[in-house]
Amino acid sequence: MPRTIAIGDIHGCSQALAALIKAIEPTKDDILVALGDFIDYGPDSRGVLDQLIALQERCQVIPLFGNHEEMLMSAIYETGALQGWLACGGRATLDSYGSLSAIPNDHAKFLLLCRMYHETDTHIFVHANYLPNVPMEKQPDGYTRWEFIDPANPPAPHYSGRTVIVGHTPQRTGEILDVGHLVCIDTSCTGGKWLTAFDVNTKQVWQANKYGRLRR
Repeated sequence: MPRTIAIGDIHGCSQALAALIKAIEPTKDDILVALGDFIDYGPDSRGVLDQLIALQERCQVIPLFGNHEEMLMSAIYETGALQGWLACGGRATLDSYGSLSAIPNDHAKFLLLCRMYHETDTHIFVHANYLPNVPMEKQPDGYTRWEFIDPANPPAPHYSGRTVIVGHTPQRTGEILDVGHLVCIDTSCTGGKWLTAFDVNTKQVWQANKYGRLRR
């Protein structure tokens, strides 16, 4: 049976991503939704994008646009945006490429084609957060890419009835935040915890740390 698997914020942790891909063993019928923030903070943003691009030959990959991808695009195309990006983890990404001009064309194209959100009959996938009573195509960018989840006061269910899968808000304990209608799977890989992959239908979980060791 085809699987729909979400992967949380990778943040340059290429060894963790490689370990999850090996454990998941995706097939051509599987859908892998990468929730954004592939880059920054971790040591190998270039290697992360290499893997995600290559993974498109094995399964359907749906990459979402995170706030860190937004900052990188701003650093490339907007005067004065570079220093802000470097201060928010961009230095590690710049080091992994050598310079902004060294970013390969296929990497830039992959990032430019990232979606703002993805919807199925049962789930919504978005990087950061959502307004409960607003259709996804009308959600403000500030919410979908930048707004953190308050675990003590999460947003109400989306009016569509779909379960929302997000990243962006690091769960410092390394455990998934699951409140039923909302699941956050950013489990703080660069903070010493885990990168998480989550089968949204079976709720199977795979986790690996930044060194590529699977959580048993």
